[in-house]
Amino acid sequence: MTPCTLLIFGCLLHLAVVLSCPPNIILIFADDLGYGDLGCYGHPTSRTPNLDVMAARGLRFTDFYTTGAVCSPSRSSLLTGRFQTRTGVYPGVFFPSSVGGLPLSEVTIAEMLQSQGYVTAMAGKWHLGLGANGTFLPTRQGFQHYLGVPYSHDQGPCQNLTCFPPNTQCYGTCDLGETLLPVFLDEKILQQPVNFTELVPLYEQFSKKFIRKSVSQKKPFFLYYASHHTHYPQFASARYTGHSRRGKYGDALLELDGTVGELAKSVWEMGIQDNTLIIFTSDNGPETMRKERGGSSGHLKCGKSTTYEGGLREPAIMYWEGKIKPGVTSELASTLDILPTVASLAGAPLPKVTLDGYDLSKLLLNGEKSPRSNFYYYPPSIDPTRGIHALRMGKYKAHFYTQGAFHSETTPDPDCHITALLTERNPPLLFDLDTDPAENYNLLERFIPKELEPIVNAIQNERERFLQNMTYAESEINKGKDPSLRPCCNPACTPKPKCCRC
Repeated sequence: MTPCTLLIFGCLLHLAVVLSCPPNIILIFADDLGYGDLGCYGHPTSRTPNLDVMAARGLRFTDFYTTGAVCSPSRSSLLTGRFQTRTGVYPGVFFPSSVGGLPLSEVTIAEMLQSQGYVTAMAGKWHLGLGANGTFLPTRQGFQHYLGVPYSHDQGPCQNLTCFPPNTQCYGTCDLGETLLPVFLDEKILQQPVNFTELVPLYEQFSKKFIRKSVSQKKPFFLYYASHHTHYPQFASARYTGHSRRGKYGDALLELDGTVGELAKSVWEMGIQDNTLIIFTSDNGPETMRKERGGSSGHLKCGKSTTYEGGLREPAIMYWEGKIKPGVTSELASTLDILPTVASLAGAPLPKVTLDGYDLSKLLLNGEKSPRSNFYYYPPSIDPTRGIHALRMGKYKAHFYTQGAFHSETTPDPDCHITALLTERNPPLLFDLDTDPAENYNLLERFIPKELEPIVNAIQNERERFLQNMTYAESEINKGKDPSLRPCCNPACTPKPKCCRC
């Protein structure tokens, strides 16, 4: 055989070995985590030792994107490999009383893997709808086991949110008061209201038990761990409270990192590290409006609810002992790519729908180029008549519309604030993200330089192609609210929500 033939044969043999023993998948999704929040992404006082080790032993992404600058849209895209426009999870987010949810017709990663013999479980924040009688809970979307809160923990009220030592004030107050926060076990309320100081240890115990049981049954497993950290208001258990130089936010981040460590430890203790892929990323950028309790975008512009880089570019680490070569990649990738990548690694057929993600398995296993060359930026309030607000092609990013957001207040940059109203940009703003990731220097400030004309034309053509091919499902979030849908473990009690306790 020639060297080339041997190389091809070796790659095919390696792939066959991977597929003959489907890998376990652990997907860890942080909440409102900024690009600059982790130690391995440059924060000087964040203590994230487990994530730092995972980054050192795995592949750390510098150009990894989520699809939604708020919670619900980004989570729908993660689990379906489809833009939120196709699933109807826009504009904004679901509430406890929301009528809609992620349509049951959508195929999630969990459903795809369950059909291949995987056992599946989820712990943490769902935020893709609750509905009448739990219509939209994770157990209806391919997860055989679920422990968690169906929506965001700031949709409380969480006046009961206390820290260590007991009966002391915790790290903030909640914005809403629809119902006392419930913890669901599968489709039944296990606890209401949430005991925040014991919540993460409860999730960890559930997750580790699921891993041990799956291994003992010799079943490949998929664990989706959707953390509440580091969303405001921050909280932490006794083990982590007061242990970070970065204060309250740092304590919550330290607990998130501790969970990563506990899950990785379980993998090693069970001896499955060489057949388990661990993926870590987050749903959207930080709430800079919270100041020191809102996270950091690092050197990126703005944060949550904007289509600047700070709103949608996220930390991402993928680790698979002995399979993924340690390193750092600037290849373009997205949460959309996780479903097709997992499908390839598990030997699962792709859902028979239009997908917006790409298979990254060759990037992960062989260090090849990413098949993704473009990314498309939607704002939280999607208007089909406008479509995307920005588009990245290679190293260039064009803004067709710009808008600040309440979630990105308090930063010195006025472009981030809510007072920066929706503005059409024609010609678009154009930035070279390789040299200017902070989006400071518009390359088209006075005119379009001749050497950039082909780039601008290509971007405009791609925008038109994307707009013509995108479909917009009926909005699930705009289906309205029904107060009777708010979960209560004592449904006959009064007055609600105060009486909903168990």
